[in-house]
Amino acid sequence: MSWKTAYRSIYYRGAPEPADPDLGKAHTALLVIDVQNVYLARPERAALPPAAQADYDAWTPFHDRMHATVIPRTRDLLARFREHGIECLFARIACHTKDGRDRSLSQKMPGWNNLLLPKDEAPSQIPDALAPVGDEIVVTKTTDSALTGTNLRLILTNLGIKTVVCCGIFTDQCVSSTVRSLADESFNVVVVEDCCAAGSDELHRKELEIINMIYCNVMSSAELKTLMALG
Repeated sequence: MSWKTAYRSIYYRGAPEPADPDLGKAHTALLVIDVQNVYLARPERAALPPAAQADYDAWTPFHDRMHATVIPRTRDLLARFREHGIECLFARIACHTKDGRDRSLSQKMPGWNNLLLPKDEAPSQIPDALAPVGDEIVVTKTTDSALTGTNLRLILTNLGIKTVVCCGIFTDQCVSSTVRSLADESFNVVVVEDCCAAGSDELHRKELEIINMIYCNVMSSAELKTLMALG
């Protein structure tokens, strides 16, 4: 199925196919969101109690997707964008203080999102496979949206960027929040579906349906490379 007909919610069933997005190399950027060591680390399953083993197993499909699909395909996109001189940027979650007192409320609430990621410690770093090269820009955020918590909007404007291609995690959280913020600031947005992941495939697919066609165009990395003639 083509990206022009895939990932449609009830709002867009039967709607005309969208036009190709404006992906001119001079005003398009790739943004990799929150692929960080903390989300890739796993304990030894055998050392965990039974309840924690069940939680470990629930997250195994996410980790399989990250290592088999998301990271390799994002790495490939980065290489192709760099080869063509297209801007590559990164956003990561990290706090500026050791105790995290500068975090936004969503990162202080009890539960899975309660993250303490001091900016200079290993868990907050971008993994080597996707590491920035040269003077590629990295913004540090204590919010879900990469625009809300940083000067990324100004950076993109200063770079002359009109279209932002988004990859990363989690589809239904920081990716979605960033996509919505970008759209609200009148950037064109493309989400590369096989370069993103959520905690479950169901959440991933559902969020893509929610944001597609109103906030962004959702497509595969192969479709994007064809549209941009990245070879």
